Amino acid sequence: MNALEIKNLTKRYGENIAVDTISLSIKEGEFFGFLGKNGAGKTTTISSITGIGTFDEGTIYVFGKDVVKEYREARALIGLSPQEYNVDIWATVRKILWYAGGYFGMKKKERDTRIDELVAILDLKDHEQKSFRQLSGGLKRRVMLARAMMHDPKLLILDEPTAGVDVELRHELWTYLKKINREGKTILFTSHYLEEVEELCNRIAIIDKGKIVAMGDKSEFVKDGSTLEKRYLEITRHETRNT
Repeated sequence: MNALEIKNLTKRYGENIAVDTISLSIKEGEFFGFLGKNGAGKTTTISSITGIGTFDEGTIYVFGKDVVKEYREARALIGLSPQEYNVDIWATVRKILWYAGGYFGMKKKERDTRIDELVAILDLKDHEQKSFRQLSGGLKRRVMLARAMMHDPKLLILDEPTAGVDVELRHELWTYLKKINREGKTILFTSHYLEEVEELCNRIAIIDKGKIVAMGDKSEFVKDGSTLEKRYLEITRHETRNT
């Protein structure tokens, strides 16, 4: 069974087609990179997967669960760390994680135990009683990741999870994400830092103007001494010239 199966997904905003009949699948246990320029359709696709937004045509399945017809079951399988900070900035780190656990039906003892695990793993112990607004950008990113991980989802969707963080923290997060992926966690990963996609991901898709314009194993993008950044620019510039 695939972790994620998207078939002919289409989303329109009036006359504008944001996502144009895209299809892709992610195998269980994959670390999948999803690349594209701002406005290419990445966030719209993620919103469709998670139920944040609706879509016009197509189907999406998460571990066999239809995200429309079986929304609750599908959503419980997903952990989302969005690009934007969509939390109560006055709440403490511990409260943010506590509310996330409650949303997914976790009992009090289970929530406390999981929060203790996550603040230790992500080095948030000294900050758990601080409000979100008091944290640095790097710490905020850790909290967003912890919230996404709170209910131990089978599919983790990370939308620009290292945006604005320093190099040291970025590498710490790489180490952690590699670890949980080795342990079986399926990860869908977007980033404008192409070197980290090249470092982390097994398979990659590029979306441009709402269409998938390239998809394959990482080795296909970096063969013959190329880099992912070079191939990405070649592909997206070619698509621009042909529109």
